[in-house]
Amino acid sequence: MQIITNEPGDFSYVIGPYKAPVATVQPGETVIVETLDAFENRIDSPDADITKIITLPYVNPLTGPIYIDGAEKGDTLTVAIQSIEVTRDYGVSCLIPEFGGLCGTVFTRTLNPSLPPRVMLHPIANNEVTFSQDLDIAPIPLEPFYGTIGTAPEVEAISSLTPGFHGGNMDAADVCPGNTIHLPVNVPGALLYIGDGHAAQGDGEVCGVATEIPTRGTLTIGLIKRHVVATPRVESDEFLMTIGSARPMEDAARIAFYELVMWLETEYGIERLTAYQLCSQVARVRLANMVDVQYSVVAKFPKRYLPRS
Repeated sequence: MQIITNEPGDFSYVIGPYKAPVATVQPGETVIVETLDAFENRIDSPDADITKIITLPYVNPLTGPIYIDGAEKGDTLTVAIQSIEVTRDYGVSCLIPEFGGLCGTVFTRTLNPSLPPRVMLHPIANNEVTFSQDLDIAPIPLEPFYGTIGTAPEVEAISSLTPGFHGGNMDAADVCPGNTIHLPVNVPGALLYIGDGHAAQGDGEVCGVATEIPTRGTLTIGLIKRHVVATPRVESDEFLMTIGSARPMEDAARIAFYELVMWLETEYGIERLTAYQLCSQVARVRLANMVDVQYSVVAKFPKRYLPRS
């Protein structure tokens, strides 16, 4: 089985069409992809000074681009996540000055002082994450997923911090083992990028950082020819999901629900306004992130309400 990673010092901090591929994959092929954590695996102590280790926007190093043979503009790339292995025994979280959902940032200016930097290490063992050895609370289930996954836009090179129509840093916990991600193909070969593994994350990723981990993932790559998706989709056994990324947050939700309604109409034959009303009765919403350059919202439709025939 092909193992895909980037050479040290050559991880990508943008998702775009200009970097040479690090590997080529055939549709239907299952591969192993190795990723670093959001901080290049450079944090190994709670005493680390996060302000000296990272310089925004140089976080979320990505493995890629991965060239998918035969992919052309107007196709859809599918990534079925078989498994995600955590490749060390702890995760990292932190507070980063001027970054997060409840503080002043470069986009939300206030005269209040910045939050102090802080680093926490979270032991991982027996499929559990220990938040703190000083706080007597239940362990957090280990539920790994990719915070960042996307395909190259046609012209732009977009920061690995930014989500959008190409995918990117959506921080959607549904990008996890057992689910299949659908991404637009805008350039020959699609140029897939993956990284930003998380061991656990609450909805919204409110402080801006999840339990960050390096990973070794087993993925099956597929290709749907002459099939266009406008924004990332996720399919699980239980839900059809669409992801919208924008600011303000309600526009992210509008994108997600619009694409969900269009999916129900074009592929399941539910008339558009009927699908709109049906979503109002049965759909679910996940706030994936409220901290990034754009916010991400996941609209979820329970498959049990799809037409029976």
